[in-house]
Amino acid sequence: MSTDTSPAATAAGPRTRRARPFGLVLLAASLPMFMATLDNLVMTNALPVLHEKLGASVEQLQWFVNAYTLAFAGTILLASALGDRLGRRRIFLIGIAVFGIGSTLAALSSEPWQLIAARAIQGFGGAAVMPLSLALVAGAVRPERRPLAIGIWGGVSGLGVALGPLVGGAVMEGWNWQAIFWINVPVAIISIPLALIVLTEVRGRRERLDVPGVLLAGVGVLALVHAIVRGNDDGWDSLGVIAELVLAAALLVAFVVRQHLTTGPMMPLRLFRDRSFSVVNVVGFAFSFGSMGAVFILIQFLQVVQGSSPFEAALQTTPWTLAPVIVAPLAGIFGPRIGTRALIVAGMLLQGVALLWIASVMSADVAYLDLVAPFIVAGVGMALVFAPSSTALLATLVDADHAKASGVNSTVREIGVALGIAVLTAIFTGAGGELTPTGYVAAAQPAVITGAAVLLAAALIGLVLPSGRARRGGAGAAGADAGAAGDAGEAGAVGAEASAGAVDARGESSGDGAPRIPALTD
Repeated sequence: MSTDTSPAATAAGPRTRRARPFGLVLLAASLPMFMATLDNLVMTNALPVLHEKLGASVEQLQWFVNAYTLAFAGTILLASALGDRLGRRRIFLIGIAVFGIGSTLAALSSEPWQLIAARAIQGFGGAAVMPLSLALVAGAVRPERRPLAIGIWGGVSGLGVALGPLVGGAVMEGWNWQAIFWINVPVAIISIPLALIVLTEVRGRRERLDVPGVLLAGVGVLALVHAIVRGNDDGWDSLGVIAELVLAAALLVAFVVRQHLTTGPMMPLRLFRDRSFSVVNVVGFAFSFGSMGAVFILIQFLQVVQGSSPFEAALQTTPWTLAPVIVAPLAGIFGPRIGTRALIVAGMLLQGVALLWIASVMSADVAYLDLVAPFIVAGVGMALVFAPSSTALLATLVDADHAKASGVNSTVREIGVALGIAVLTAIFTGAGGELTPTGYVAAAQPAVITGAAVLLAAALIGLVLPSGRARRGGAGAAGADAGAAGDAGEAGAVGAEASAGAVDARGESSGDGAPRIPALTD
């Protein structure tokens, strides 16, 4: 097995850190992330069963998903900051433990409100696991191996997407719905000692914790999603809904203002001066909004309308969900040659076209074979976005910013999931949709088309990304694009910052033998 060291270890010299096997580093950082990803897709596939077994309403089904995503989005920046301050591995381990506890409570739930509360606890744990997983991977391998490592990380995430519905369907048919949460417990038990042994502790900048900022953002997003969820039932012109929308807008504006004024922001606005970082976040939001919002609608179509069991529905969607397992690692490897922009734009276009295709053929008696081709197109499109987005996100940022940058991106994507589900479900219910074979399709089609429109719009926005192609034989910053770095004369670096020295802002070695980073062209 090959070994690797972190950039910091390389810069500081062999006396500071012991070499870690490349594969074990990826396993230790990716296994908990796989657990969290798997659980989310398991939950999506379980919704029709939970509707039947717990008597959950359409609104409660949304909260089974959104309780997790909002808890995740509301605390991920805090978790990232705590990782910088107290140690990324330490907070990563706490997140694994909290996720395991939330899974146990979810398995023991007997009422919808109990499951919603347990899902929120899982979200708090996932907020520490997901962004710090990527930061630990990016910081633990040599810079020239990062595209491969991030590509594999994206493939593992895709594997969770692929296996989630299958595992959930098989477990629910062979046992019961509670078992979809019990399976997380042994994974958490294995992951904690593995991370302790394999991963080294890393810290970022020690900045003051912005708890008021966390509250402003968390409550603001919660008020926005809650207003959208209840809009159809209470009326969009009702005082309660309007008040919540105004409150959400005020809190989110206050959050941005605070991030600008405070000396220790949870979401450093300076990161958005980087064109690549900014556009990747816009694309990530649209990706989650359109794709995951549509998946929420489509997975229930297969079970409610077509009468498939959870396992049958999972098998039917494998052309969609298996594609990232194969394509995402390849996209990570070949991204520097082809360019992350080309891959991301192509991926968003393919997903948008696939959803339009699905909406056009969707009917109560549509043959499964008519859905296979658009499922494959959607899966390939999803895979082309996964790994290149992660690479483009970190391409021009120094190591010390990786955790916060990953946290911001994960927050934006989770907010996209919550708003996508809320908005597309609001369109579904507003069109008279019901969870019955005869009342579903006509209302689901405009919801899916809306998701497709968001994805296609984001593909156009993605055209302003830096190309993300590596210069052959070049040295300098990864993503050496003056516009993306926000400075006409200087590009950012994926630098190896360590106590003994760091790669400077132009990607030049600081004189300690740290490796230079291959540059990317605009």
